[in-house]
Amino acid sequence: MMYLIYAFSAQTGEVSGNLSYEVSYQIVEIKNEVLNEGKTDHQLSSEAYGIQYYVRKCAHMTEYFLLAIAVSFPLYVYGVRGIWLMLLAGILCVGFAGLDEYHQSFVAGRGPSVKDVGIDSIGVFVGILLVQAFCWSALHNPDARSRRKRRRRR
Repeated sequence: MMYLIYAFSAQTGEVSGNLSYEVSYQIVEIKNEVLNEGKTDHQLSSEAYGIQYYVRKCAHMTEYFLLAIAVSFPLYVYGVRGIWLMLLAGILCVGFAGLDEYHQSFVAGRGPSVKDVGIDSIGVFVGILLVQAFCWSALHNPDARSRRKRRRRR
């Protein structure tokens, strides 16, 4: 996941912008077809430019959400839980977000943004909380407990 994030950050501003625009255009094009809006290519293009910023920020959050899951799950399995999981996985992932923004300062047409680190952090903490909730519910499942008790009696 870190390599994927790094690879996206290594794209020039023009390449990254074009990719965001293409994704945005596909979104509005699908919306146009599903809702039968009958918009022209010019209208679709204008709408795509309008949502491009939000598509980029959602991509940021999603990348770091997946990174947080990839980091948190093994830590949870090995016994790092609760606030310690939040701190350790959070520091690793948010620290990587900061380094990634620093890396972007060396890429043509890109620059570092504290705002992006904040957006990345939202994805990180949602991912960590999801891992904690999922793992806790799996460990505290009443059906699993009764099965374990039955096995012990044998």
